[in-house]
Amino acid sequence: MPLPLPLPLPLPGRPRLGQAPLLPLLLLLLLVGPVRPISFQLPGKARKCLREEIHRDTLVTGEYEIGAPPGSSTGPSANLKITDSAGHILYAKEDATKGKFAFTTEDYDMFEACFESKLPVGTGRMPDQLVTLDMKHGVEAKNYEEIAKVEKLKPLEVELRRLEDLSESIVNDFAYMKKREEEMRDTNESTNTRVLYFSIFSMCCLIGLATWQVFYLRRFFKAKKLIE
Repeated sequence: MPLPLPLPLPLPGRPRLGQAPLLPLLLLLLLVGPVRPISFQLPGKARKCLREEIHRDTLVTGEYEIGAPPGSSTGPSANLKITDSAGHILYAKEDATKGKFAFTTEDYDMFEACFESKLPVGTGRMPDQLVTLDMKHGVEAKNYEEIAKVEKLKPLEVELRRLEDLSESIVNDFAYMKKREEEMRDTNESTNTRVLYFSIFSMCCLIGLATWQVFYLRRFFKAKKLIE
């Protein structure tokens, strides 16, 4: 009875069938790392702001929590206000302790989240308040669990939907960077053209002034009979 032939081993450095398409997916998964919330100390009667640039038509969600100072009987006390560069208030909460917010941007802008403490100035007996802010936007802000429930998607389909949204976000970022590069190039070309015209105008003025000085001095010296 003849022995079965051994199966051919894969060549070193050559991916097996079905492994190569997984590489781009793994790379995209590495790009989307876990987003950690931001924590900082808020002293009494102080105001701290966090700024971030966000693209237009982007969903922004956030969750915040303000902890009471240890040993304090009054509890946390701070105001939260989120505005854009024009001063439009997107979210505001007085005496904020814990909550969530969500809004959609209308244009590419700089957004600012400000926490203002209402407690008196801290001393050794009154520590600062601990503020925790978890702010997400774009793909990070979407709740894919709810999308899966509504559209009845399988786990693999949910992951593919997330990767699709991530790819679209990356493409939009590159398109925006290309647009900004074109705008900067147009600005540089316009500036160079203006500088060139101003240089030519300055040279013409200097040449005209020098010619006028030559004729004026020649006429002056002729009037004084210093030259013929």
